[in-house]
Amino acid sequence: MIKKDIFFAFASITLLLLILASCRSAKYVNDDQALVTAVDITGVPAALKESAASYISTEVKPNSRLNLTIYNLFNTKGGEYKKDGIRNVGEPPHILDSSLVELSAQQVGRFLQTKGYFHAAVTPEVSIRHKKAQVDFHVTLGEPYTYGDIGYHAADAAIEQVYANQVRPASKATKGKQFDSSDLLDERERLYVKLKEAGYYEYLRQYMRVGIDTNSVAKQAKLQVDIQNPADSLPHRVYYIDSVFATVVLPYGQTGNGKPKQYRDSTLGITYRDETGRFRLKPLAHYMYIRSASRYNLQQENQSYDRLYEMNGFRNVKINYQKVDSNKLHVHYELTPRPVMANQVEGEFTFSSGMSGFNVGNTFSHRNIFGGSEQLEVKLRYGVLFDPRLPGSLANKIFNNDFQVGVNLIIPRLMTPFENSSTGTYGLPRTTFSSTVQLFQQDGTYANRYFINTLNYIWYSSVNSQHSLTPVSVEYRQGRLNPDFANRLEEEGYTLYIRSNNREYFGLGAQYMYTYNAKRLLRLEDFNYFRVGLESSGNLLGLAGNVFNFASAADGEKLLFGVPYLQYAKAELDYRWYRFLGGHRQFVLRFNGGIAVPYENNSELLIFEKSFYAGGMNGIRAWQARTLGPGNYDRSGLVDEQLRLNLRNLDQLGEVKLEANAEYRFRILNKFLGAKLNGATFLDAGNIWLLRDNEFTNAGEGTFKADRFLSQIALGTGFGLRLDMDYFMIRLDAGLKLKDPQFSGSDQWVIKEFFNARAFKREFYEARRPDRYNFIQYNFSVGLPF
Repeated sequence: MIKKDIFFAFASITLLLLILASCRSAKYVNDDQALVTAVDITGVPAALKESAASYISTEVKPNSRLNLTIYNLFNTKGGEYKKDGIRNVGEPPHILDSSLVELSAQQVGRFLQTKGYFHAAVTPEVSIRHKKAQVDFHVTLGEPYTYGDIGYHAADAAIEQVYANQVRPASKATKGKQFDSSDLLDERERLYVKLKEAGYYEYLRQYMRVGIDTNSVAKQAKLQVDIQNPADSLPHRVYYIDSVFATVVLPYGQTGNGKPKQYRDSTLGITYRDETGRFRLKPLAHYMYIRSASRYNLQQENQSYDRLYEMNGFRNVKINYQKVDSNKLHVHYELTPRPVMANQVEGEFTFSSGMSGFNVGNTFSHRNIFGGSEQLEVKLRYGVLFDPRLPGSLANKIFNNDFQVGVNLIIPRLMTPFENSSTGTYGLPRTTFSSTVQLFQQDGTYANRYFINTLNYIWYSSVNSQHSLTPVSVEYRQGRLNPDFANRLEEEGYTLYIRSNNREYFGLGAQYMYTYNAKRLLRLEDFNYFRVGLESSGNLLGLAGNVFNFASAADGEKLLFGVPYLQYAKAELDYRWYRFLGGHRQFVLRFNGGIAVPYENNSELLIFEKSFYAGGMNGIRAWQARTLGPGNYDRSGLVDEQLRLNLRNLDQLGEVKLEANAEYRFRILNKFLGAKLNGATFLDAGNIWLLRDNEFTNAGEGTFKADRFLSQIALGTGFGLRLDMDYFMIRLDAGLKLKDPQFSGSDQWVIKEFFNARAFKREFYEARRPDRYNFIQYNFSVGLPF
């Protein structure tokens, strides 16, 4: 078996040797050439240094050490670079080019002028030693110019009124502020958008011109904004929509059902043609915001594009205009549908605590089941985990298996029994009907049958505010413990676990979730992300049980259709603070907390499916999922080895969760295997707790106590690699345990045992077999952790 720690150390040493080898790469350069190894800009404010450096030619900047090393490995021979047969790997050496140095100096100077340093001078200085060149750009800035008096005039009085009332009051260019041309570009863009939204279909950005006078007052730039009329000197026209046409076209090479539709809907005011014969106009027209008799509006055009694409039924959307009068337009919507049916097969390999297995899945989609771009999804998933320590054939080594079938019907609008005001202005509203069946079997331990039906609504109240409401969630679960295992649990005193898991239940609940700034998660900018979820079950049933006097079981639980029903309340918060540090660098802080309170009908212990767990690829990454907590819980208290095996991933659950993460993200390579390679370092902290002790925990060790929970916080750190493919990201994180709360006192700082790992792991295994201890946990997944 490969020892992960040795492999990790070997990979690190190999990477270090590659980097060190690149330091000697100048030996392949000709004697009359020099390899650029360092570039610097001096004399500019720190806030402008990174932006100014971006104007230096890439060929003047130093190579990536790793990229150059890879290039040298494949493209050198006999102590020099090859002349032919060059392989397109890595990055060719950046040889000093004086013309590019001069051009870069000019570009940096022009950039500084746009920031108000009109007399900035950039002088490059090159020093060469041992065929290595260092380029320094020395900048003399001079005193920056500020905005002076600002005047404006428009040839069209209506345009001048829009500029004066809607654009100028929010201008970043104000008298006394340092000159910055980006302020003027921003102002020109905002005027363009405002006028396009007000019906000025033919308005162009070039009609706004800014004159800059730097001679009137010393160190001041006097501005004169002029908004011109078209070349014919006629005023700008406001355009109105005359007629609306919508066409669903056949994709190239496809045939329809032989029954194209063509008619005019006088109620909607749209002339409709469907060459496929599969789509209904009314659900599509709901997101065609540009209608007859309305003014042309760029905002409505963009919203139409966004919503029609989000319906997921069309691969191409075009909105074209045709002038039919001096101020009249025909608008043509042209929609090209995606293939009606699709099938996707997925698979992954999993490994956990010496066990391995796989998950396979298949998703069938029908993208237009009722003619309104409704999507039907049928999902099948099967997963199996093998334990090589079990005796017998491969079939006998199955530790657990999991089979799931799910059906989702997604309707791109809100289907409510009453009128609703959701027009899709900020995002596509959706109604989802969902049913899922899960069959889980853990050999010799536990079997679970789970069935759930939900109705969910998603809508947006602003650009960044998303609401998700599940007014109805009906679920039924039947859990059965293996009889021999249940008898052993009862003999050892774990009766509460038997009652909580060897049972069936019925649930009728509701959920609500609010998310802020989800659309900005993949952007490199400063923002805050916020998500809060609320969930409850059994309130109506509890009220009905009291009114109608439901029957009760022997233990006092009230029954519905002969089955106990759930009663609990749950809340969870996820807050993140994103800060952009320039380039491809980002720092993220995250807090994730939650509490779940079971009461009345199942007040003693929260059921497995609603409990919190710690660890995993998106939480505290130095621990596997469901192997941390609650509190100081130590599995050595389970004195029977077979019991520890059977309860693995089932006994480490909680009703309170507190987690915090800090992660620094950066770019390693711009070109790596056809993608970009990013890196990250992180620090994770947290744990889960119970609201009351159960049989698995000693007094207080797993229960949340205000005076001791800080000492029960787990700490992990690590490093991650992310392969950015633009459309998705593949992630490999290696988490290192620092502080493990399952131990006591100073022994929690397990990092001090890292270099004594063999003896420590042996001692751990002897006390907790078959559990094994790993200082480093690897997590392989798709997408960022948060």
